[in-house]
Amino acid sequence: MQRSNSGDVRYDDPWYDALASGWGESAGPVEAAPPARRADGADVYLEVQRSAAFQEVRGRYRRFVGPVVVAFLTWYVAYVVTATAAPGLMARPVAGAVNLGLLAGLGQFLTTFLLTWAYVRHARLRRDRAALELRWDAQELARGRGGAA
Repeated sequence: MQRSNSGDVRYDDPWYDALASGWGESAGPVEAAPPARRADGADVYLEVQRSAAFQEVRGRYRRFVGPVVVAFLTWYVAYVVTATAAPGLMARPVAGAVNLGLLAGLGQFLTTFLLTWAYVRHARLRRDRAALELRWDAQELARGRGGAA
């Protein structure tokens, strides 16, 4: 950062385009930076993070997402390994030109949509209301301490 003759602050920017000088630069003196935020704003969020309500919301999230991720990755790896190691099994016809590999591949898409639906439903029924209450509590704590949320 350098101070020019006119008193404004210039940054050493390697991408500064000299041909476009004057564009977006202030003609007058540079205003002072706004005062730094109070440190107690971070304390509010640490307090909320340590609260039992926050731990419950995070626990609900982990209890749902952990097993679902493990199940889906197991299903996906099983599909890939079976397609690679047992192409004869995946080529077994089921009905006309539809084979087992095609059904398993379509099952991957179906599983993805079902898991997305289940996640959204779980979030809506078990976490969203509690998370919104935590947000309001955090904002009220921040206002009460004079910090910005």
